[in-house]
This record gives sequence, structure tokens and C-alpha cells, in this order.
Amino acid sequence: MKIAIIGAGFGGMAAAYDLRRAGHEVEIFESAAQVGGLAAGFKEPHWDWSLEQYYHHWFATDRHVLGLIDELGWRDKVLFPRPYTVVYWAGKFYPFDSIFSNIPLFILRHFPLLDAVRYGLAGAYLRFTPWWKPLERVTAEAWTRRWFGERVYALQWQPLLQSKFGERYYQQVNMAWLWARLHVRTTRLGTFEGGFQAFAEMFAARLREMGVSIQLNTSISQIRQNPNGGLKLTTAQGEHVADQCLVTTSPALLAKLAPELPEEYLRGVLELKSMGAVVMVLSLTQQLSREGYYWFNLPKSAGFPFLALVEHTNFISAEHYGGDHLVYLGDYLEPEHEYFQLTHEELLQRFLPSLTRFNPDFRPNWVRKSWLFRTNYAQPVPLINHSQNIPDIRTPLPGLFFASMSQVYPWDRGTNFAVEIGRRAAKLMLTGRNTVE
Repeated sequence: MKIAIIGAGFGGMAAAYDLRRAGHEVEIFESAAQVGGLAAGFKEPHWDWSLEQYYHHWFATDRHVLGLIDELGWRDKVLFPRPYTVVYWAGKFYPFDSIFSNIPLFILRHFPLLDAVRYGLAGAYLRFTPWWKPLERVTAEAWTRRWFGERVYALQWQPLLQSKFGERYYQQVNMAWLWARLHVRTTRLGTFEGGFQAFAEMFAARLREMGVSIQLNTSISQIRQNPNGGLKLTTAQGEHVADQCLVTTSPALLAKLAPELPEEYLRGVLELKSMGAVVMVLSLTQQLSREGYYWFNLPKSAGFPFLALVEHTNFISAEHYGGDHLVYLGDYLEPEHEYFQLTHEELLQRFLPSLTRFNPDFRPNWVRKSWLFRTNYAQPVPLINHSQNIPDIRTPLPGLFFASMSQVYPWDRGTNFAVEIGRRAAKLMLTGRNTVE
């Protein structure tokens, strides 16, 4: 069977791996100049490692991607440092990781005992219960306010929800999404030796050795049924015919590529909500966080111009980046937000003044270089009873399959579940059941 895959992200490549091992002819089409998708990275000439365009890491519980790495024989290249996450409270930053229990030491030290007890009980329930379905019937806002209490909600959950989903959606997101984040979280965070791009390039090389064709800088403009059977894919370079096709892009792009999909399926795809992301990366001459903190969770109410500051070189040593200290300034935003319109320099000037709140000694001349990355599709928005709205991987168009981060629910987007849904799609494709029953 001849199979086309659109998108050379982790999901598309994982599907290609299984499909090729099953003996099929596989060709991947990728519009970018490199593989990796949203986990792709970049590299300066004096760096030994690449850096992800959008900050990424693995949890120790990410069995799908770590299992794939085991299969490929590269587990010795996976690293799990223990960086520190902090919260902003009363004008200062405090470490917020749990060490001896699921109750952060910050809560024990600064909040009433009742709040600590409630945090421990509610956190343990979310950590250990496998029953997420009832949680999708209530919003994360309502659940956390009730069970964690108002003080903890205001400290942790409201800022998280607002930063991820904005003012429009943060009160509508269901609790199953938050359950999934807490259910698999670990304090140690993982990466790949050389960066995620190094893993993506090694994986792509292995696929090519296996006989998979990967066409970079190649966009698909349309997918239609072929009169002689199968599907016809149109590119700027010509047409390609495939027996099956797996699309791993955004729902909006799928709708654009495949206009022959039935109206009901298209409507369901287009009704899926998502947030975009804007990330600026700074290369600094000096360490920003004098305490060595990695991840700063920032409440919108405190007036920061971004939702998170992530000092990557407090996670991975600056020696891998030629001594550069690398900092992410990121935000999840609706595509209509002004940050998608401002120039690189305008955003830089918007962001820089706030860095003195992290280090009073910071000066703009610490910035060696900066990079700006933006995408309209970065964070799916799961509303109440979202499981009823997930599009089937098998579309109604014979031979066409769809696997995106909007379908990994209740789990959150990321490379681990990209691998999981990519391999799940490959399994469905191998059964020969091309359409929804």
C-alpha cells in the first residue's frame, strides 16, 4: 500500500515508522525546511546543542515517546535534570515544587493548615484517580475553587487557566484537562542529548534508512478522491496518488485541504477551539535568575507582558550553548491578539522592561540576540463534555485519516501524546478500515 503523511512532526514520523515496518511504501510531506513540527529547534554556529523554538520537555511518565526511544535504542541519550519552578506571590518569587509529598512546601509555610490539608487531599485524588470522565462535566474553575479553596485557586489555578486560555475561555475549560496535567506530572523534566531537534533529525535519518521518503519544503494544497481509487494530493511540484493519507496538521488546515469531507465532519472539525502561541527567545550575556530558577509561572494580574519566563540554561547547562544564557518569554494567545501583529523589535521593547522584576541588575545590553516564533495553533481548548466533540481519526472520506493534538484529549498537547496518536492512527490504517463505521 502507498501511504502519504502530511507533517513531519513527532506524530507523523511515529506513524511512518510503524507503517513502514509493516511493509508499506511511505512518503512524508513537510512544508517546513526541517523535521520536528512544533518541537523543531534551531542552532547558532557556536552552540553544540539545538534549542527548541517553543519550550519543550518530557515527564518521567511519558511512556509513549520514551518507549519509542527505547525501541530505537537511544535511551542513553535521554536526560532528566531536576529544575525549579516558582510562583509569584506578594511581589516575590517562591519555589513551588513538592519534595516529600504532593503538598508544595510553599503552601505549608505561607498558607493556613486547612489550605495545606485541602491541597494534599485534592491533589492526591487527582493524582491517583483514573476516572476522568466525570470531571469533564464541570469546569476547572468551579472544581478547583470548591476543593482547593479560594486562596489556592487565586494563587495557582486561576493564573494557570488565565495564562493558558485567556479571558475568553479560562472559566469554560473542563476539569478533565487539569486532571490530565496533574496525573502525569513529575518534578524531573526530560530532554534529549543535543536537543529535541537532534532527536527529530536522528529519527528522520532512521526512517530514510528504512526506505521512508521525506519531502521537506513541500506543502500540500489539496486532497481529493482519485477517480481511479485512493487519494490525489496536490503540491506546487505536481500531483501524488496514495492509497491512504494521514494528516497531522491543525483542524483548520485539514478543512482547507480536504473540501470533499462531509459537511457534518467539517463542521465538527472547525468548531474545535484552540489558542496560538507567541514565544521570544533571548540570548543573554549573564544568568537572569540569580537563584537558578527555571520556570516562572506569572499571573496576568501582576502585569507581566507574558505568561511564563523559562530560563532554559537553568535546566540545561549554558556550556552546551557556547556560554549563552537562553531565556524564553512565552504566551498563549488568541490569533487576533496584537502580539501576532507587532514586529519583532516592537515585542522586544514591550518585553524587556519587565526583566528587572526577575533581576534588578538586568540591562538591555545583556541581550546578545533574540528570536521570535509565532503559531496560530498551539493549545487546544477543551470545553465541557469535550470527549463528545473529538473528531474520529478515521474521517468519512475513504482512505483519509486525521491525527492532531486536538484529539489526544483528555491529555494535553506535547510530543509524548503526538507519538501516541500517530501510532494509534497507524494501527487503524493497518486494519484496512478506511472510514468511520
